[in-house]
Amino acid sequence: MLSPQELLRQLLPCTDARTWWLGLSGGMDSMVLLDALVELSREHPLPPLRAIHVHHGLHPDADGWAEHCARECEARQVPLVVERVHLAPGASIEAQARDARYAAFARHMGKDDCLLLAHHREDQLETLLFRMLRGTGLRGLAGMPSKRALARGRLVRPLLEQSRSELQLWARARDLTWVEDPANSDPRFARSALRHNLLPALRQGWPTVDKSLLTLARHAREANELLDERAAEDMQLLTSGIEDLWLAHWPSLSVAGLLALSTARRNNVLRYWLRLHGCSLSERRLHALDQQLDGASDSQPLVELEDGRLCRSSGRLWLLLGRELSPLDVQPILSQGWVILAPDNGALLVHLPAVASRDLDKWNVRYRKGGEVIRLAGRPTQSLKNLMQEAGLPAWLRARIPLVYHGQELVSVGGRWNNETYLLSHAGEDWSLRWEPAEQFTRSAQTDSEQ
Repeated sequence: MLSPQELLRQLLPCTDARTWWLGLSGGMDSMVLLDALVELSREHPLPPLRAIHVHHGLHPDADGWAEHCARECEARQVPLVVERVHLAPGASIEAQARDARYAAFARHMGKDDCLLLAHHREDQLETLLFRMLRGTGLRGLAGMPSKRALARGRLVRPLLEQSRSELQLWARARDLTWVEDPANSDPRFARSALRHNLLPALRQGWPTVDKSLLTLARHAREANELLDERAAEDMQLLTSGIEDLWLAHWPSLSVAGLLALSTARRNNVLRYWLRLHGCSLSERRLHALDQQLDGASDSQPLVELEDGRLCRSSGRLWLLLGRELSPLDVQPILSQGWVILAPDNGALLVHLPAVASRDLDKWNVRYRKGGEVIRLAGRPTQSLKNLMQEAGLPAWLRARIPLVYHGQELVSVGGRWNNETYLLSHAGEDWSLRWEPAEQFTRSAQTDSEQ
Protein backbone atom coordinates (compact mmCIF):
# COMPACT_ATOMS: atom_id res chain seq x y z
CA MET A 1 0.00 0.00 0.00
CA LEU A 2 1.32 3.43 -0.94
CA SER A 3 1.99 5.69 2.04
CA PRO A 4 4.30 8.64 2.79
CA GLN A 5 6.42 6.30 4.93
CA GLU A 6 6.83 3.77 2.09
CA LEU A 7 7.64 6.57 -0.36
CA LEU A 8 10.27 7.96 2.02
CA ARG A 9 11.82 4.49 2.31
CA GLN A 10 12.19 4.32 -1.47
CA LEU A 11 13.62 7.83 -1.68
CA LEU A 12 16.08 7.76 1.22
CA PRO A 13 19.09 7.04 -1.05
CA CYS A 14 18.51 10.27 -2.98
CA THR A 15 17.65 12.69 -0.17
CA ASP A 16 21.13 14.15 -0.62
CA ALA A 17 20.26 15.39 -4.13
CA ARG A 18 20.41 19.11 -4.86
CA THR A 19 17.02 19.11 -6.63
CA TRP A 20 14.26 16.60 -7.21
CA TRP A 21 12.76 16.82 -10.70
CA LEU A 22 9.39 15.14 -11.16
CA GLY A 23 8.48 13.96 -14.65
CA LEU A 24 4.85 15.12 -14.74
CA SER A 25 2.70 13.92 -17.63
CA GLY A 26 -0.54 14.92 -15.93
CA GLY A 27 -1.78 11.32 -15.91
CA MET A 28 -2.97 9.53 -12.80
CA ASP A 29 0.39 7.96 -11.93
CA SER A 30 2.44 11.15 -12.02
CA MET A 31 -0.30 13.16 -10.28
CA VAL A 32 -0.25 10.63 -7.41
CA LEU A 33 3.52 10.96 -7.14
CA LEU A 34 3.30 14.77 -7.19
CA ASP A 35 0.66 14.76 -4.45
CA ALA A 36 2.53 12.18 -2.34
CA LEU A 37 5.82 14.10 -2.60
CA VAL A 38 4.20 17.34 -1.48
CA GLU A 39 2.52 15.51 1.39
CA LEU A 40 5.85 13.94 2.35
CA SER A 41 7.64 17.32 2.28
CA ARG A 42 5.27 18.61 4.99
CA GLU A 43 6.61 16.03 7.42
CA HIS A 44 10.26 15.65 6.37
CA PRO A 45 13.01 17.96 5.11
CA LEU A 46 13.50 17.09 1.44
CA PRO A 47 15.44 18.54 -1.50
CA PRO A 48 13.63 21.29 -3.46
CA LEU A 49 10.99 19.81 -5.77
CA ARG A 50 10.49 20.97 -9.35
CA ALA A 51 8.28 19.41 -12.03
CA ILE A 52 8.86 19.12 -15.76
CA HIS A 53 6.12 18.45 -18.31
CA VAL A 54 7.18 17.38 -21.81
CA HIS A 55 4.79 18.74 -24.46
CA HIS A 56 5.03 16.35 -27.43
CA GLY A 57 2.41 18.16 -29.50
CA LEU A 58 0.95 14.86 -30.71
CA HIS A 59 -2.63 15.37 -29.58
CA PRO A 60 -5.11 18.29 -29.96
CA ASP A 61 -5.52 18.39 -26.17
CA ALA A 62 -1.77 18.61 -25.50
CA ASP A 63 -2.01 22.31 -24.57
CA GLY A 64 -4.78 21.48 -22.12
CA TRP A 65 -2.65 18.79 -20.49
CA ALA A 66 0.16 21.30 -19.96
CA GLU A 67 -2.33 23.79 -18.48
CA HIS A 68 -3.65 21.11 -16.11
CA CYS A 69 -0.11 20.40 -14.89
CA ALA A 70 0.47 24.13 -14.40
CA ARG A 71 -2.70 24.52 -12.30
CA GLU A 72 -1.95 21.51 -10.13
CA CYS A 73 1.66 22.56 -9.55
CA GLU A 74 0.64 26.12 -8.74
CA ALA A 75 -1.88 24.86 -6.19
CA ARG A 76 0.93 22.94 -4.48
CA GLN A 77 3.56 25.67 -4.93
CA VAL A 78 5.78 23.42 -7.03
CA PRO A 79 7.69 25.19 -9.86
CA LEU A 80 6.91 23.72 -13.28
CA VAL A 81 8.87 23.72 -16.54
CA VAL A 82 7.00 22.93 -19.77
CA GLU A 83 9.41 21.62 -22.39
CA ARG A 84 8.14 21.47 -25.97
CA VAL A 85 9.68 18.88 -28.27
CA HIS A 86 9.22 18.25 -31.98
CA LEU A 87 8.95 14.78 -33.46
CA ALA A 88 9.42 13.78 -37.08
CA PRO A 89 6.57 11.82 -38.64
CA GLY A 90 7.30 8.12 -38.87
CA ALA A 91 6.43 4.64 -37.70
CA SER A 92 8.62 4.85 -34.58
CA ILE A 93 6.65 7.63 -32.93
CA GLU A 94 6.63 5.86 -29.54
CA ALA A 95 10.41 5.50 -29.51
CA GLN A 96 10.87 9.08 -30.73
CA ALA A 97 8.60 10.43 -28.00
CA ARG A 98 10.45 8.43 -25.33
CA ASP A 99 13.87 9.57 -26.55
CA ALA A 100 12.76 13.20 -26.76
CA ARG A 101 11.29 12.99 -23.27
CA TYR A 102 14.47 11.67 -21.65
CA ALA A 103 16.59 14.16 -23.59
CA ALA A 104 14.41 16.97 -22.23
CA PHE A 105 14.75 15.66 -18.69
CA ALA A 106 18.55 15.42 -19.08
CA ARG A 107 18.82 19.02 -20.34
CA HIS A 108 17.32 20.38 -17.14
CA MET A 109 19.15 18.19 -14.64
CA GLY A 110 22.11 19.72 -12.85
CA LYS A 111 24.94 17.93 -11.12
CA ASP A 112 23.64 15.52 -8.44
CA ASP A 113 20.00 16.24 -9.30
CA CYS A 114 17.47 13.42 -9.15
CA LEU A 115 14.69 12.72 -11.67
CA LEU A 116 11.63 10.97 -10.20
CA LEU A 117 9.33 9.02 -12.53
CA ALA A 118 6.01 7.41 -11.64
CA HIS A 119 6.38 4.04 -13.36
CA HIS A 120 4.55 1.33 -11.41
CA ARG A 121 4.30 -2.46 -11.35
CA GLU A 122 2.06 -2.76 -14.43
CA ASP A 123 4.45 -0.55 -16.40
CA GLN A 124 7.21 -2.97 -15.45
CA LEU A 125 5.18 -5.97 -16.62
CA GLU A 126 4.42 -4.29 -19.95
CA THR A 127 8.09 -3.45 -20.40
CA LEU A 128 9.10 -7.05 -19.76
CA LEU A 129 6.55 -8.44 -22.23
CA PHE A 130 7.46 -5.86 -24.85
CA ARG A 131 11.16 -6.66 -24.59
CA MET A 132 10.59 -10.42 -24.61
CA LEU A 133 8.55 -10.17 -27.80
CA ARG A 134 11.38 -8.20 -29.40
CA GLY A 135 13.93 -10.86 -28.45
CA THR A 136 15.73 -8.94 -25.74
CA GLY A 137 18.89 -10.14 -24.04
CA LEU A 138 19.44 -10.86 -20.37
CA ARG A 139 19.82 -7.17 -19.52
CA GLY A 140 16.46 -6.40 -21.09
CA LEU A 141 14.83 -9.21 -19.09
CA ALA A 142 15.76 -7.36 -15.91
CA GLY A 143 13.12 -4.76 -16.77
CA MET A 144 13.27 -1.11 -15.81
CA PRO A 145 15.77 -0.43 -13.02
CA SER A 146 14.48 1.28 -9.89
CA LYS A 147 17.42 3.69 -10.21
CA ARG A 148 20.16 4.47 -12.70
CA ALA A 149 22.45 7.29 -13.77
CA LEU A 150 21.01 10.02 -15.98
CA ALA A 151 22.90 13.05 -17.29
CA ARG A 152 24.83 14.42 -14.31
CA GLY A 153 22.48 12.93 -11.74
CA ARG A 154 20.20 9.95 -11.10
CA LEU A 155 16.84 8.63 -12.25
CA VAL A 156 14.68 7.00 -9.57
CA ARG A 157 11.36 5.16 -9.90
CA PRO A 158 9.98 5.10 -6.33
CA LEU A 159 6.59 3.58 -7.28
CA LEU A 160 7.91 0.57 -9.17
CA GLU A 161 6.74 -1.87 -6.46
CA GLN A 162 3.24 -0.33 -6.32
CA SER A 163 0.34 -1.64 -8.39
CA ARG A 164 -1.86 0.64 -10.45
CA SER A 165 -4.83 -0.23 -8.22
CA GLU A 166 -2.89 0.99 -5.16
CA LEU A 167 -2.18 4.30 -6.91
CA GLN A 168 -5.88 4.59 -7.79
CA LEU A 169 -6.79 4.20 -4.11
CA TRP A 170 -4.52 7.15 -3.24
CA ALA A 171 -5.93 9.24 -6.10
CA ARG A 172 -9.54 8.67 -5.06
CA ALA A 173 -8.87 9.19 -1.37
CA ARG A 174 -7.18 12.53 -2.16
CA ASP A 175 -9.80 13.52 -4.78
CA LEU A 176 -7.12 14.04 -7.42
CA THR A 177 -7.84 15.03 -11.01
CA TRP A 178 -5.76 13.94 -13.98
CA VAL A 179 -5.73 13.78 -17.77
CA GLU A 180 -6.21 10.69 -19.91
CA ASP A 181 -4.05 10.28 -23.01
CA PRO A 182 -6.14 8.44 -25.66
CA ALA A 183 -2.91 6.83 -26.93
CA ASN A 184 -2.88 4.75 -23.74
CA SER A 185 -5.93 2.84 -24.99
CA ASP A 186 -5.17 2.93 -28.73
CA PRO A 187 -4.36 -0.65 -29.84
CA ARG A 188 -2.27 0.69 -32.73
CA PHE A 189 0.44 1.42 -30.19
CA ALA A 190 2.42 -1.58 -28.96
CA ARG A 191 2.18 -0.82 -25.25
CA SER A 192 -1.56 -0.25 -25.45
CA ALA A 193 -2.06 -3.58 -27.19
CA LEU A 194 -0.02 -5.30 -24.47
CA ARG A 195 -1.91 -3.53 -21.71
CA HIS A 196 -5.44 -4.13 -22.96
CA ASN A 197 -5.16 -7.34 -24.98
CA LEU A 198 -2.15 -9.57 -24.31
CA LEU A 199 -1.66 -9.09 -20.58
CA PRO A 200 -5.34 -9.68 -19.66
CA ALA A 201 -5.36 -12.82 -21.83
CA LEU A 202 -2.24 -14.11 -20.12
CA ARG A 203 -3.72 -13.44 -16.69
CA GLN A 204 -6.84 -15.35 -17.63
CA GLY A 205 -4.84 -18.43 -18.67
CA TRP A 206 -2.03 -18.06 -16.11
CA PRO A 207 -3.28 -16.24 -12.98
CA THR A 208 0.24 -16.04 -11.54
CA VAL A 209 1.81 -14.48 -14.65
CA ASP A 210 2.50 -11.14 -12.90
CA LYS A 211 4.45 -12.79 -10.11
CA SER A 212 6.27 -15.09 -12.56
CA LEU A 213 7.40 -12.21 -14.78
CA LEU A 214 8.61 -10.13 -11.84
CA THR A 215 10.49 -13.15 -10.47
CA LEU A 216 12.11 -13.63 -13.87
CA ALA A 217 13.18 -9.97 -13.83
CA ARG A 218 14.71 -10.38 -10.36
CA HIS A 219 16.69 -13.45 -11.47
CA ALA A 220 17.88 -11.57 -14.56
CA ARG A 221 19.06 -8.63 -12.43
CA GLU A 222 21.06 -10.98 -10.21
CA ALA A 223 22.59 -12.68 -13.25
CA ASN A 224 23.49 -9.30 -14.73
CA GLU A 225 25.24 -8.32 -11.50
CA LEU A 226 27.38 -11.46 -11.70
CA LEU A 227 28.17 -10.83 -15.36
CA ASP A 228 29.14 -7.23 -14.59
CA GLU A 229 31.46 -8.38 -11.80
CA ARG A 230 33.19 -10.78 -14.19
CA ALA A 231 33.37 -8.09 -16.91
CA ALA A 232 34.93 -5.59 -14.49
CA GLU A 233 37.63 -8.14 -13.60
CA ASP A 234 38.34 -8.88 -17.26
CA MET A 235 38.35 -5.21 -18.22
CA GLN A 236 40.93 -4.38 -15.57
CA LEU A 237 43.39 -6.71 -17.30
CA LEU A 238 42.43 -5.72 -20.84
CA THR A 239 42.80 -1.97 -20.28
CA SER A 240 46.33 -2.20 -18.84
CA GLY A 241 49.50 -1.93 -20.87
CA ILE A 242 49.27 1.65 -22.16
CA GLU A 243 52.55 3.46 -21.47
CA ASP A 244 52.35 6.25 -24.05
CA LEU A 245 50.72 9.30 -22.44
CA TRP A 246 49.32 10.37 -25.80
CA LEU A 247 47.27 7.17 -25.89
CA ALA A 248 46.21 6.95 -22.25
CA HIS A 249 43.29 9.33 -22.86
CA TRP A 250 41.43 7.06 -25.29
CA PRO A 251 39.57 3.96 -24.08
CA SER A 252 41.08 0.76 -25.44
CA LEU A 253 41.29 -2.98 -24.85
CA SER A 254 44.03 -5.45 -25.68
CA VAL A 255 43.13 -7.42 -28.81
CA ALA A 256 45.27 -10.38 -27.74
CA GLY A 257 43.56 -10.38 -24.35
CA LEU A 258 40.12 -10.30 -25.97
CA LEU A 259 40.96 -13.19 -28.29
CA ALA A 260 42.17 -15.26 -25.34
CA LEU A 261 38.65 -15.17 -23.84
CA SER A 262 35.76 -17.39 -24.81
CA THR A 263 33.27 -15.81 -27.21
CA ALA A 264 30.64 -15.39 -24.50
CA ARG A 265 33.10 -13.84 -22.06
CA ARG A 266 34.53 -11.58 -24.77
CA ASN A 267 31.07 -10.35 -25.75
CA ASN A 268 30.22 -9.77 -22.11
CA VAL A 269 33.25 -7.54 -21.43
CA LEU A 270 32.76 -5.66 -24.71
CA ARG A 271 29.16 -4.80 -23.88
CA TYR A 272 30.13 -3.79 -20.35
CA TRP A 273 33.05 -1.63 -21.54
CA LEU A 274 30.93 0.15 -24.15
CA ARG A 275 28.09 0.70 -21.71
CA LEU A 276 30.48 2.44 -19.30
CA HIS A 277 31.24 4.90 -22.10
CA GLY A 278 27.58 5.45 -23.02
CA CYS A 279 27.66 3.27 -26.15
CA SER A 280 25.96 0.07 -27.24
CA LEU A 281 26.60 -2.60 -29.84
CA SER A 282 23.89 -4.44 -31.80
CA GLU A 283 24.11 -8.18 -32.32
CA ARG A 284 24.93 -7.61 -35.99
CA ARG A 285 27.80 -5.25 -35.25
CA LEU A 286 29.04 -7.43 -32.41
CA HIS A 287 29.27 -10.34 -34.85
CA ALA A 288 31.12 -8.14 -37.38
CA LEU A 289 33.57 -7.03 -34.69
CA ASP A 290 34.16 -10.63 -33.62
CA GLN A 291 35.18 -11.53 -37.18
CA GLN A 292 37.43 -8.48 -37.58
CA LEU A 293 39.27 -8.97 -34.29
CA ASP A 294 40.63 -12.28 -35.56
CA GLY A 295 41.70 -10.82 -38.93
CA ALA A 296 45.20 -10.08 -40.22
CA SER A 297 47.31 -8.28 -37.64
CA ASP A 298 48.31 -5.54 -40.11
CA SER A 299 44.72 -4.66 -41.01
CA GLN A 300 42.90 -1.83 -39.26
CA PRO A 301 39.20 -2.75 -39.36
CA LEU A 302 36.43 -0.43 -38.26
CA VAL A 303 33.00 -0.97 -36.74
CA GLU A 304 30.74 2.07 -36.80
CA LEU A 305 28.62 2.85 -33.75
CA GLU A 306 25.71 5.23 -33.44
CA ASP A 307 27.92 7.96 -31.97
CA GLY A 308 31.42 6.72 -32.52
CA ARG A 309 33.68 4.06 -33.93
CA LEU A 310 35.59 0.95 -32.85
CA CYS A 311 39.00 0.70 -34.47
CA ARG A 312 41.60 -2.06 -34.20
CA SER A 313 45.11 -0.69 -34.46
CA SER A 314 48.53 -1.27 -32.86
CA GLY A 315 47.32 -4.41 -31.10
CA ARG A 316 44.38 -2.72 -29.36
CA LEU A 317 40.69 -2.07 -29.89
CA TRP A 318 40.05 1.67 -29.57
CA LEU A 319 36.77 3.42 -28.86
CA LEU A 320 36.59 6.77 -30.65
CA LEU A 321 33.55 8.87 -29.77
CA GLY A 322 31.86 11.21 -32.21
CA ARG A 323 33.40 14.38 -30.79
CA GLU A 324 36.87 12.86 -31.24
CA LEU A 325 36.28 12.22 -34.95
CA SER A 326 35.58 15.84 -35.88
CA PRO A 327 37.78 17.37 -38.63
CA LEU A 328 40.66 19.53 -37.41
CA ASP A 329 41.66 22.83 -39.02
CA VAL A 330 44.60 25.20 -38.91
CA GLN A 331 44.62 27.16 -35.66
CA PRO A 332 46.75 30.21 -34.78
CA ILE A 333 48.84 30.32 -31.60
CA LEU A 334 47.74 33.59 -30.06
CA SER A 335 49.50 33.40 -26.70
CA GLN A 336 51.95 31.43 -24.64
CA GLY A 337 50.87 28.98 -21.94
CA TRP A 338 47.97 26.62 -22.53
CA VAL A 339 46.54 26.84 -26.05
CA ILE A 340 43.18 25.04 -26.31
CA LEU A 341 42.93 22.91 -29.44
CA ALA A 342 39.47 22.67 -30.97
CA PRO A 343 37.40 20.64 -31.31
CA ASP A 344 38.10 18.50 -28.24
CA ASN A 345 41.74 17.84 -29.08
CA GLY A 346 43.25 18.77 -25.74
CA ALA A 347 45.79 21.58 -25.53
CA LEU A 348 49.34 22.63 -26.24
CA LEU A 349 51.53 23.98 -23.49
CA VAL A 350 53.54 26.63 -25.34
CA HIS A 351 56.74 28.32 -24.14
CA LEU A 352 58.48 29.91 -27.11
CA PRO A 353 61.95 31.53 -27.36
CA ALA A 354 61.99 35.22 -26.47
CA VAL A 355 62.60 36.23 -30.06
CA ALA A 356 59.77 34.00 -31.30
CA SER A 357 57.28 35.42 -28.84
CA ARG A 358 57.53 38.75 -30.69
CA ASP A 359 56.11 37.29 -33.90
CA LEU A 360 53.32 35.06 -32.63
CA ASP A 361 51.29 35.84 -35.74
CA LYS A 362 53.64 33.48 -37.67
CA TRP A 363 52.96 30.52 -35.37
CA ASN A 364 50.09 28.11 -35.94
CA VAL A 365 48.96 24.54 -35.43
CA ARG A 366 48.22 22.33 -38.42
CA TYR A 367 47.42 18.64 -38.93
CA ARG A 368 48.71 16.01 -41.30
CA LYS A 369 47.72 16.24 -44.93
CA GLY A 370 50.37 13.80 -46.16
CA GLY A 371 53.94 14.23 -47.36
CA GLU A 372 55.25 16.11 -44.28
CA VAL A 373 58.91 15.55 -43.36
CA ILE A 374 61.13 16.53 -40.44
CA ARG A 375 64.84 16.26 -39.56
CA LEU A 376 65.43 15.19 -35.98
CA ALA A 377 68.71 15.73 -34.12
CA GLY A 378 71.30 13.24 -35.32
CA ARG A 379 68.98 11.64 -37.87
CA PRO A 380 68.34 12.06 -41.58
CA THR A 381 65.21 13.75 -42.83
CA GLN A 382 62.26 11.38 -42.69
CA SER A 383 58.53 11.43 -43.31
CA LEU A 384 56.09 11.86 -40.45
CA LYS A 385 54.34 8.73 -41.66
CA ASN A 386 57.45 6.60 -41.06
CA LEU A 387 58.23 8.38 -37.80
CA MET A 388 54.79 7.67 -36.38
CA GLN A 389 54.79 4.10 -37.62
CA GLU A 390 58.13 3.48 -35.88
CA ALA A 391 56.65 4.87 -32.67
CA GLY A 392 53.73 2.42 -32.92
CA LEU A 393 51.11 5.18 -32.96
CA PRO A 394 47.76 3.98 -34.32
CA ALA A 395 46.70 5.42 -37.66
CA TRP A 396 43.64 7.24 -36.29
CA LEU A 397 45.78 9.17 -33.76
CA ARG A 398 48.27 10.39 -36.36
CA ALA A 399 45.70 12.75 -37.87
CA ARG A 400 45.09 14.38 -34.47
CA ILE A 401 48.67 15.09 -33.44
CA PRO A 402 49.23 18.88 -33.58
CA LEU A 403 52.01 20.02 -35.90
CA VAL A 404 53.51 23.35 -34.81
CA TYR A 405 54.66 25.61 -37.65
CA HIS A 406 56.57 28.85 -37.72
CA GLY A 407 55.65 30.28 -41.09
CA GLN A 408 56.12 27.35 -43.47
CA GLU A 409 58.68 25.59 -41.26
CA LEU A 410 57.56 22.51 -39.29
CA VAL A 411 59.08 23.14 -35.85
CA SER A 412 57.58 20.38 -33.73
CA VAL A 413 55.35 17.30 -33.83
CA GLY A 414 53.28 17.71 -30.68
CA GLY A 415 56.41 18.62 -28.70
CA ARG A 416 57.68 15.03 -28.92
CA TRP A 417 59.78 15.41 -32.09
CA ASN A 418 61.46 18.74 -32.81
CA ASN A 419 63.14 20.14 -35.91
CA GLU A 420 66.95 19.92 -35.56
CA THR A 421 67.51 23.17 -37.49
CA TYR A 422 65.22 25.10 -35.17
CA LEU A 423 66.78 23.49 -32.09
CA LEU A 424 70.27 24.54 -33.19
CA SER A 425 69.29 28.08 -34.11
CA HIS A 426 67.76 28.60 -30.66
CA ALA A 427 70.23 26.54 -28.63
CA GLY A 428 70.49 27.68 -25.03
CA GLU A 429 67.10 29.38 -25.07
CA ASP A 430 64.30 28.33 -22.77
CA TRP A 431 61.47 27.01 -24.96
CA SER A 432 59.25 23.96 -25.00
CA LEU A 433 56.08 22.54 -26.51
CA ARG A 434 53.91 19.75 -25.14
CA TRP A 435 50.64 18.31 -26.43
CA GLU A 436 48.21 16.82 -23.96
CA PRO A 437 44.91 15.24 -25.04
CA ALA A 438 41.79 16.44 -23.23
CA GLU A 439 41.85 14.31 -20.09
CA GLN A 440 45.54 14.84 -19.40
CA PHE A 441 45.15 18.55 -20.10
CA THR A 442 42.40 18.83 -17.50
CA ARG A 443 44.63 17.21 -14.88
CA SER A 444 47.70 19.25 -15.84
CA ALA A 445 45.83 22.55 -15.87
CA GLN A 446 44.39 21.76 -12.43
CA THR A 447 47.88 20.95 -11.11
CA ASP A 448 49.26 24.17 -12.54
CA SER A 449 46.51 26.21 -10.91
CA GLU A 450 47.27 24.64 -7.51
CA GLN A 451 50.97 25.42 -7.67
